[in-house]
Amino acid sequence: MPLHPEIPVADPLDRWVGLIGPTASGKSGIGLMVAHKVDVEIVSVDSALVYRGMDIGTAKPTVRQRSQIPHHLIDLMEPTDRYSAARFVTDARRLIREINARGRLPLLVGGTMLYIKALMDGLDAMPSTDAGLRDSLLEEGRARGWPALHDELMTVDPETAARLQPNDAQRIQRALEVWRQTGRPLSSFHRGAGTSASGLMPRELISLEPQDRSWLHERIALRFDYMLDEGFLQEVQALRARGDLHLDLPSVRCVGYRQAWQALDAELSGNELRCSIRETGIAATRQLAKRQLTWLRGMSSRRVMNAQDPTTADKVVKMVELHAQG
Repeated sequence: MPLHPEIPVADPLDRWVGLIGPTASGKSGIGLMVAHKVDVEIVSVDSALVYRGMDIGTAKPTVRQRSQIPHHLIDLMEPTDRYSAARFVTDARRLIREINARGRLPLLVGGTMLYIKALMDGLDAMPSTDAGLRDSLLEEGRARGWPALHDELMTVDPETAARLQPNDAQRIQRALEVWRQTGRPLSSFHRGAGTSASGLMPRELISLEPQDRSWLHERIALRFDYMLDEGFLQEVQALRARGDLHLDLPSVRCVGYRQAWQALDAELSGNELRCSIRETGIAATRQLAKRQLTWLRGMSSRRVMNAQDPTTADKVVKMVELHAQG
């Protein structure tokens, strides 16, 4: 008998590389650069890019860019719908196998860290607390009243709702947080009914991270100004004009959109409206970046690349090229 058991060979149809990092770190640009030089297809890891009609505020790849490079998990649904980590895992696993079967390498690009973590670790474990979502739910509870959120919980997770009092703010908030993160009721985790048996690890998890937080803050501000100049306010006004969207939807709660929506609700106008959206939008985007960096520090398998280094893009191209070769 051999002294050591043989190491199982990974399924060649499960090969993928991740390119992640906080918002405004340059992921999309480097991802496109890689795709122009290496035979990859890009799979979006972004909970906002799935929504149609939300283009400017999400920094969505342009129609021309998507015509040149295959992109996936973009414009999947109307902003009235909800997308979850569980659905992302299902979609991503299918796409990874299909892209590999075409002889290409899937390059997963984005900053929704819960999605990447769910893909790598599986979904059987109870999801960790999402500070941003928790704060959003707390605000909803204060605005609508916890009995109203208890009614919502009764619709999506009647088993848990039946155990809770209508004013049990902490437990209602956590149960809805789990539902909105994963698309699964909290009660299913208690029964151990996982939706994916195991995780799917990447060949490489490349993380673009700044050495200087002020550099990232400057890029966030510049990008927000660019979005406003490109018509972000008009995009939000068009979404409001549909008449079927509201602040309780995940799409409208996306960073930037929520702040613009609230400024319009306050009936601000002119320069006051633009300044309010800019100030609150940039602040919210900075908070998002802070949460993303916290997530990243918990991913010990990532390879950190300096987002500020002008040579990083070429280095990433070479790294992905090696994995694309086999």
